[in-house]
Amino acid sequence: MQNDSQGGVYLQTNDAAKNEIVAYDRAADGSLSYVGAYETGGRGTGKPHLPSQSSIVLSDAGRWLLVANAGSDDVSLFAVEDAGLRHAHTVSSGGSTPTSIAVHERLVYVLNNGSATIAGLVLENGKLEPLAGSTRPLSGDGADGAQIAFSPDGRTLVVTERGTNSISAYAIDERGYADGPATIPSAGQTPYGFDFTGEGALVVTEAFGGDIGKAAASSYAVAAPGQLTPLTGSVGDTRSEVCWAAVSKDDRYVYVTNFGDCTISSYSIGEDGAIELAEAVAASTRMGKAGIRDEAISSNGRFLYALDADAQKVHGWSVGADGRLAEIGAFEGVPPTVAGLAAS
Repeated sequence: MQNDSQGGVYLQTNDAAKNEIVAYDRAADGSLSYVGAYETGGRGTGKPHLPSQSSIVLSDAGRWLLVANAGSDDVSLFAVEDAGLRHAHTVSSGGSTPTSIAVHERLVYVLNNGSATIAGLVLENGKLEPLAGSTRPLSGDGADGAQIAFSPDGRTLVVTERGTNSISAYAIDERGYADGPATIPSAGQTPYGFDFTGEGALVVTEAFGGDIGKAAASSYAVAAPGQLTPLTGSVGDTRSEVCWAAVSKDDRYVYVTNFGDCTISSYSIGEDGAIELAEAVAASTRMGKAGIRDEAISSNGRFLYALDADAQKVHGWSVGADGRLAEIGAFEGVPPTVAGLAAS
């Protein structure tokens, strides 16, 4: 982004006619300034909510940005440069309705929710190339995948499945191909967004079908490549319609967004990956209203950003050493169909 910027925050418009990336510069105090909108070359769904974490991701220390164009079944790649974003390439997602992207080094996998599959790509020479023969199914046609992501070592690929109340894992071989899935029941109903600690513990949110006051989270260990085992059973946060998860850079806390009442809850994470509820309401955008969704922590670990899609604003908080959040402000510039959030 700009030369004087400390980092950036990126969203997608998810517009059905012309999907775009909305970019903000991040200042040293965490405040955001609108930079502009960049066409992806693809199309979104045009719907107010895109129900999937990681529809936008950054890779290679923030040098590249990838976005899923759910309406045109493709993925766009941008180079992140001092002058802004440069569209580099758009390629087929290898299925229908791509909603989430996982990246580990040069390897990319896309969750195609419409076709209930995952498919691999390789990021090389400023382009995304299909990984031939890499398409794999989810556990079933009604899986309704929510998110895809790699474990920190890149040897396990995980997909949460809302439709089957389960979590699927794939072992990744040395050529980048996925073996699986090995599917286990989720500790709670409607597993949704998730994040890994640096040591590989997996924290998953559970929306419980949107039931009031039932939002929860659980944690899992990667016992072997492609094999998950439970660590902590379902731990409620007393809120509603939990969606996304973001682990702090020191691995001590995880923040989850509760769409149903625009709150963020925090959990503490033990050294063994076990979780406990820390604050049922660590922060809020519009208490009691619906709308908070996608979130991400800045690369320096100092700031948390979350999208209040219904209010069409991006909110920011500083992250304290004790895990507490202090509000920075709310920032304009997003349409009602906005989705996804990535931060550098």
